Amino acid sequence: MRPRAFLWLKALLFTITIPGGALGLIPGLLISDGRGRVPHGLGVLEILGLALIVAGAGLYASCLRQFVQVGGGTPAPIDAPRALVAVGAYRYVRNPMYLGVVAALAGETMLFRSPTLAAYTVLMGAAFHLFVMLYEEPNLRARFGEGYRRYQTEVPRWLPRRPGPGRMTDDGRLTTDN
Repeated sequence: MRPRAFLWLKALLFTITIPGGALGLIPGLLISDGRGRVPHGLGVLEILGLALIVAGAGLYASCLRQFVQVGGGTPAPIDAPRALVAVGAYRYVRNPMYLGVVAALAGETMLFRSPTLAAYTVLMGAAFHLFVMLYEEPNLRARFGEGYRRYQTEVPRWLPRRPGPGRMTDDGRLTTDN
């Protein structure tokens, strides 16, 4: 087992670099062209945008915690978790970390009322979907075998749902008990 402090450092560096760039640097460059506006007040759309940013960041942070503590790895594909993470938000949906990033981008779109950010959000969602389908899922099936295949049948890819009979337990196990 790798030292947890070192895992946290790597996970935080990844987060600052990749999601941080996707949520901060790139949107900043996109709205610097004048196609977004700096909010001068907080209307309903801006408050909803801020709520989505906070919710998306919170979801990402909780997933990051699960990757380090349960999976023994980071979100970086080159340092992925060594155990299948099927607890927390992963009980309800297979890709909550991506959903958190898209929610935060949608919030930025609302906050700055930017059509350019709206297009970027849709593009990022499509890129995440392709990455999951073409890289992540085949890789996870190869690494975790039947456990991941069963997880795929019990937990939806993008639309969260409550675990029911035959689904995930609180400790991340799959069960067929009623």
